[in-house]
Amino acid sequence: MKICVFTGTRAEYGLLMHLMKEIQSDPSLTLQLLVSGTHLSAEFGSTYQEIEKEGFTLDKKVEIPLQDDSPQGVINAMGSGLIGYGDALSQLSPDIVVVLGDRYEAFAFAVAAMVLCIPIAHLHGGEATYGAMDEAMRHSITKMSHLHFTATESYRQRVIQLGEDPTRVFNVGAIGLDNINNMALLSREQLEQDLNLKWATRNLLVTFHPVTLERDHSVEPFNNLLSVLNDLENTQIIFTKANADAEGRRINMMIDDYVAKNPQKALAFTSLGSLRYLSLMQYVDAVVGNSSSGLIETPSFKRGTINIGDRQAGRIKAASVIDCEPTVASIKQAFDQLFSADFQASLTGVENPYGNGGTAPKIKHILKTYPLVNILKKRFYV
Repeated sequence: MKICVFTGTRAEYGLLMHLMKEIQSDPSLTLQLLVSGTHLSAEFGSTYQEIEKEGFTLDKKVEIPLQDDSPQGVINAMGSGLIGYGDALSQLSPDIVVVLGDRYEAFAFAVAAMVLCIPIAHLHGGEATYGAMDEAMRHSITKMSHLHFTATESYRQRVIQLGEDPTRVFNVGAIGLDNINNMALLSREQLEQDLNLKWATRNLLVTFHPVTLERDHSVEPFNNLLSVLNDLENTQIIFTKANADAEGRRINMMIDDYVAKNPQKALAFTSLGSLRYLSLMQYVDAVVGNSSSGLIETPSFKRGTINIGDRQAGRIKAASVIDCEPTVASIKQAFDQLFSADFQASLTGVENPYGNGGTAPKIKHILKTYPLVNILKKRFYV
């Protein structure tokens, strides 16, 4: 049985890695890997090399134009990807494909698979992110897919609400939590040496992505965050750069400028990789920004999250997540709450609503055993 896994970004690969290993290690399965997007871009760290270092073979590389991060540039990338993914899938001829999430690369890949009549297994469907166009992409991928692996029961119910057969929708938990259980995370001393990092009294991991449904409105909120960060004393700030969405380059330029002006308190990385990123989560005081990792993985470490703006609006959140508006006053208030004695004491009792890991083996078993005969013909479930 040939299972083709698609990955177009560093974050997505970090979530899929253990599922890929599960498939690769099963003698009755053949893993096919189709790599695209920022993985193949030197500007974004050429992260396909990290995939190869893990022992995976890249069966197909599909380059898409990433030089222009305007909305028209994203449209051009989707069109180029659709052509390339179609060609690659025609050559690979998998029995089923696996796609995660809601990005435009994943959407184009799913369209290609659907038109080629290849069954699609979709991870992390049923979620809500009202501040991003990912919301529409995600639900569209759901309607093109045939097997669904959700991160919570409420997300499973939402997929069923979209008309999907309940016997094809499986609540398996968030696959990213497998990394926490299976990786030998780095120590503080190893991170210091590896990242040339000097720990401060307080330490923050900052990841801020464009808010794609608020065109030309990502720069001001990020500038507001930088203003608040600048006033924090005895604080080390570790930035991970934005993705390839519209306005991502503008945010990355702002990060580079801030680090250049504040080398004593700030570091920036194009790509930390899953191991270093999760290892940092153990030791920082909070994950700050608008990345899904602050909602899904961070609560497992009993660390706080400051979630800024609407990019993740609609997602289920642990009690460790502090939501705030993208204004200076609201962000300051969020930091006051984060560092308060009561909030810090509450973190010890935080439970992660996305489960405790062990997700990849569950997905692999279902992919291996679910009958694919006539799976393409779906009825709207009511």
